[in-house]
Amino acid sequence: SSGINAEYGGRITGSIGKGMCVLLGISRTDTEKEIQWMVNKLVKLRIFDHPETGKPWDADLLQCNYGILVVSQFTLQCVLKGNKPDFHGAMKSEESEKLYNQFVVALREIVPNSDTLVQEGEFGAFMQVHIQNDGPVTIPIDSPESLSQQKVKPTKPSKQEKKKIDKTDQGKKDKEEKEVEKATEGMEQL
Repeated sequence: SSGINAEYGGRITGSIGKGMCVLLGISRTDTEKEIQWMVNKLVKLRIFDHPETGKPWDADLLQCNYGILVVSQFTLQCVLKGNKPDFHGAMKSEESEKLYNQFVVALREIVPNSDTLVQEGEFGAFMQVHIQNDGPVTIPIDSPESLSQQKVKPTKPSKQEKKKIDKTDQGKKDKEEKEVEKATEGMEQL
């Protein structure tokens, strides 16, 4: 993005020029391990044009000396139940704020000039987030741990569905056998 800021209560809480806006949704199962993995992934993500060669998708945040604005967004943990959003997957606010703060601290430890390059919104607040998105490019990222905990087991076919499948397969086999019989009958007559 080429211009990002977060505003709360008429004041700008964080603002950067070029860089990335991280909308951080923390789930009930996230831990410090996922936070550290995410920080490392974000600063190494090659999504920018290389500053020396101009080659697209070839440089990360640190190579470009770009900023990063972090905005808490529990709504990313939404699951739709019919037409209604369900946020039960989001971590409760008090616990989530601790991990959010750890995320920001970890970023500040890695990003040079972090006092100006690492900015944040107001945790838990209803903000105005202004993003001037180049591309636009939006990349959802989940840690491997989060993904493994979200995996849904494939459903087994019910007995009725299995019978339908078996009948269909048997019907195909019967048809193929009849075609083979007809073909061989014709050959016998020669």
